[in-house]
Amino acid sequence: MGVPRLSKNDWTAAALAALAEGGVPAVAIEPLAARVGATKGSAYWHFPNREALLEATLRRWETEHAGALAELVEADRPPPVERLRRLLGAVLDAARPDHVELALLASADEPLVAAALRRVTERRLSYLARLFGQLGFTPAQARRRAVLAHSLYLGQAQLVRGAPEVLPRTSPARRAQLDDAVRTMTAPPA
Repeated sequence: MGVPRLSKNDWTAAALAALAEGGVPAVAIEPLAARVGATKGSAYWHFPNREALLEATLRRWETEHAGALAELVEADRPPPVERLRRLLGAVLDAARPDHVELALLASADEPLVAAALRRVTERRLSYLARLFGQLGFTPAQARRRAVLAHSLYLGQAQLVRGAPEVLPRTSPARRAQLDDAVRTMTAPPA
């Protein structure tokens, strides 16, 4: 039996797993080839260099991450406050952080990573601002609330990873935290 023939998709899947475990430096052709039991030539068949592999991996993360969240929040087109509740609920109830995103944030000084993070952040902020606008906030207020909601997400991810003991452990406590977050985010401006 020969070496398995891997697709571009196989390589980006392996690169995402490596990224989650070891950060951006783990996305390297030789260690990935060893990880998946393939030759470096297989990777170079699909990607001219490591940068191209990293770029394809980042695009995959953007697509998968955004798609999964959109499906969760937009399923059955609930009212804006319910979409916000679902979004914040998914963030506050997460059993584990998005290790890929945390690894990317740690490497935000790399140009490809910085560009991907900017695209994802802007997409999230635009979506959140639209939600807050639908709740009656002015565009400026909606944008500020969007930044707060996104900050809540990033902070929660860091806490889940670095200090999980400070987070609510029971379902009722998580629900109370979600209620407080939704109430805070949707309170009229002073």
